[in-house]
Amino acid sequence: MTGDSVRDRRDDLATEEPLEVRITAGGVTRTLAVTMRTPGADFELAAGFLSGEGLAGPGDIVSIAYCTDEDLPPEARYNTVTVRLRGEVPPDQPALHRHFLTSSACGVCGTASLDALRARLATLTPVETGPPPVSPELLYELPDRLRAAQGIFGKTGGLHAAGLFTWDGTLVALREDVGRHNAVDKLTGWALLNGRLPLADHILLVSGRTSYEIMQKALAAGVPMVCGVSAPSSLAVDLARDFGMTLVGFLRDHRFNVYATPSRVATGTG
Repeated sequence: MTGDSVRDRRDDLATEEPLEVRITAGGVTRTLAVTMRTPGADFELAAGFLSGEGLAGPGDIVSIAYCTDEDLPPEARYNTVTVRLRGEVPPDQPALHRHFLTSSACGVCGTASLDALRARLATLTPVETGPPPVSPELLYELPDRLRAAQGIFGKTGGLHAAGLFTWDGTLVALREDVGRHNAVDKLTGWALLNGRLPLADHILLVSGRTSYEIMQKALAAGVPMVCGVSAPSSLAVDLARDFGMTLVGFLRDHRFNVYATPSRVATGTG
């Protein structure tokens, strides 16, 4: 309906389906999480989630496959992913105790307890300093480059995006999903499976707000600069400051705010 005009028309919608992520090692299989996601890049999503939780790094993943067990109904066989890890048993870490259904509003996120959260942070290290500072002009261009590459969003208007850029502003990978954290997991999973971690010379841009969970995933991947077209949360800013990450928010309409570690953004005043 537009004003007083009413008409029937076709509208493309973003697909949302559940995905169960399992891990297996030494003949033992455990369900790690179930998330609502947009189908596509499921193996990257699983790998990125495990990487962000410290459950898998370069060389730890033997294989990733859809579960086609005969006891599963046909509609579930391509909504269940099994990640085979090296070792005799699956890792026993607090993240394994967060087995629940998560909504597409966040993706695979949340923590079983505050103690588990502190334990995860204790395993992470500050990011590298990185190349020379980037210019504001380069940052201004990134949202348009991200938007131009969002093929599914152009049809549905209902997906989040995460884009990975080189330090000179070249888009190297983009992933879309109904869950903004899922989009980041797909991106970091792509980097893990292609041997590109850590992402020390890259900029991560997300199409919405920047949450603590997104910053944690970026930190685990070694990303020194995270930009969002909307606001960051207070915990996201705290994490960025604690680990030396540059956090940029409200990157749109030829302006932005720098909330942490501004030394990676050239000011033009020196």
